[in-house]
Amino acid sequence: MGNPDEFAPPRDDEESLTLNVDWSIEEERKVKRKLDFIIMPLLTLGFFCLQLDRGNISNAITDNMMEDVGITQNQFNVGQQMLSLGIVLFEIPSNMILYRVGPGKWLTLQLFLFGTVSTFQAWQNSYGSFIASRFLLGITESGFIPGGLWTLSTWYTRRETAKRVMFFYFGNQFGQASSKLLAYGILHMRGVGGKPGWFWLFVLMGIFTIFSGFILGFCLPDSFRNPCSTFLPGKSWFSEREIHILRTRVLLDDPMKGKKKKKIGRPAFKKAFTNWRLYAHVLITLCNNGPQRAFDTYAPSIVRSFGYEALKSNAMAAVGLFIQIPVSFTFSWISDHFNRRGETAIAGLSMHLLAYIFNRIFTELSSKGVKYFGVVWTQTFGTFSHPLNIAWMSLACEDSEERALAMAMVIMGANTAGIYGAQIFREDDKPKYRRGFGINIGVLTVGLSMATARWIDDLFRRRKAAKQLQLEQENGSNDKAARPSDVQPAPILIGDDKKPVVGN
Repeated sequence: MGNPDEFAPPRDDEESLTLNVDWSIEEERKVKRKLDFIIMPLLTLGFFCLQLDRGNISNAITDNMMEDVGITQNQFNVGQQMLSLGIVLFEIPSNMILYRVGPGKWLTLQLFLFGTVSTFQAWQNSYGSFIASRFLLGITESGFIPGGLWTLSTWYTRRETAKRVMFFYFGNQFGQASSKLLAYGILHMRGVGGKPGWFWLFVLMGIFTIFSGFILGFCLPDSFRNPCSTFLPGKSWFSEREIHILRTRVLLDDPMKGKKKKKIGRPAFKKAFTNWRLYAHVLITLCNNGPQRAFDTYAPSIVRSFGYEALKSNAMAAVGLFIQIPVSFTFSWISDHFNRRGETAIAGLSMHLLAYIFNRIFTELSSKGVKYFGVVWTQTFGTFSHPLNIAWMSLACEDSEERALAMAMVIMGANTAGIYGAQIFREDDKPKYRRGFGINIGVLTVGLSMATARWIDDLFRRRKAAKQLQLEQENGSNDKAARPSDVQPAPILIGDDKKPVVGN
């Protein structure tokens, strides 16, 4: 492995690529800006809807949903495990379908599917129907997140993708925050039509997701080869000139994306599954996401246990999630602008660990305000270490094939974390959850230790890369290139990466 602050140079393609840079920097910026305004809002909307439908269950239980359906807290935890299990089991089949039919069609269909399942959760009336609906929701949601990430990687260069991944995850964060605020209003509908408030919570949020599916169906372009939406197959969002610029710049960044491959070869699997650094990032994800999933599920109930009104607790549980958005943006900007991937991930994990230390201490205090501060702190710093870890992990991959496998590994790790995380807060431990907070402290300590080990590893790699560069310079193997002349054209600088490409 080379310098951990730089992406590895792309391998030579099997097929020769004759690519000409025949556009200006300003023209490229203009078409990339257009791409941002089309792709990013749509994918972020889809993630927003997914989080609404996945997370509204935590708001429903403050409205006596468990009592109405007839389930205990431990049975509720099993349902949350079934959600994560459905995602893990069908993650790979879902992405196989996406590869065959294209992201435009498949991501659109997924919104219709999990929006429909989410809506029909309103009619659950027993433990069996609860388990079945959570498992079905996991199946229909499986693959959407890695599918969105894969879509970003096909439209953007490697350096640009890291920024867009962070923006994509803002949909998740905004969905977490908004669901609790919306629930405060919707749950007041208890009694309308003779139904409980949680009934209308599932129905209205599910219908919104289905409506958003129509938006993606009319607006989300499929690929460079088919830059049209699912419901408007004859209308392209980009001109031929714009598609030429977008496609060529991506292939110049990584020629492997131009290869037509039906499957990833065995050597790529061997390289990915023997790279210990990828396992380190998966472990970091397992340690961060399990406690975070557990806390997010019961955050409104924890706030309610402080003595606040049931419905008001949902609104109060949204405060830290809204604060998280600008804090997350700040961390991601520092990570990207200063190329401090490891440092920002470690800082986020440290703040997350400190949150559970606060909560464990505050359980012994009587002040509602102090306890509530612990909830706000946890929600502010609990989620965004995951996308920071993903951006950091991408630098540990040598090529696009390994990066695709690594992405699948870390997303499956995130959902596997939901399986064990669902059982951290148990019925015999409520309402203070002393044991639960203690478990979270231990798990986050392991994750932080692994992240620190990876950062030290990167530190040694930087030093090794610097010594190797110095040695090459001393041996004269890195002499300056000849001055450009009329015979030898100067390199053209394209895009934000300022990557030199010799024009023909």
